[in-house]
Amino acid sequence: MTLARRRAELFDGAQYDRRFSGPSTGDEKSMLLGFLADQRATLQLKCAGVGADVARCSVEPSTLSLLGLVRHLADVERRWFRAVLARQDAPALFSSPHQPDGDFDHASSKPADIAAAWQAWRDEVAFADDFVRQAPHLDVQGLDTWRGVVSLRWVLIHMVEEYARHNGHADLLRERIDGARGL
Repeated sequence: MTLARRRAELFDGAQYDRRFSGPSTGDEKSMLLGFLADQRATLQLKCAGVGADVARCSVEPSTLSLLGLVRHLADVERRWFRAVLARQDAPALFSSPHQPDGDFDHASSKPADIAAAWQAWRDEVAFADDFVRQAPHLDVQGLDTWRGVVSLRWVLIHMVEEYARHNGHADLLRERIDGARGL
């Protein structure tokens, strides 16, 4: 007799264990970074094993795709950590004022473009992690044209929220692509 499995058990258990490794007690900064790392790892897991032929599959009429999510989250990381908090001149990589949804609308299935999107995402995550590591405290502030003055604390909470929202989209896209389900 085969027992039914929960969605959470459908991805490899070892991968699941590695994803949720952040602390459940401790200081605020460590916990926020742990939650963000868990959400980033979830995005990677949801996109694992998806070939170039389906990387930009969407559910019409939406142009949202797994590759689009990677591109979007690279731009989001870049915006909050480079442009707002570090105050660098860092325009978005995949969207623009003339193509605000370029991250989703113009995702290409060419292997080189997929690799470039993942590299951009990894570069922005590395910058963000380094910025947070060097920040003296969570009250470091930046000025955003949308929100006004924001703190590093607010940005970290927002990034967890942003990833969690889009990981839900990735759940649905992945299930549509190949039936893979799980947390």
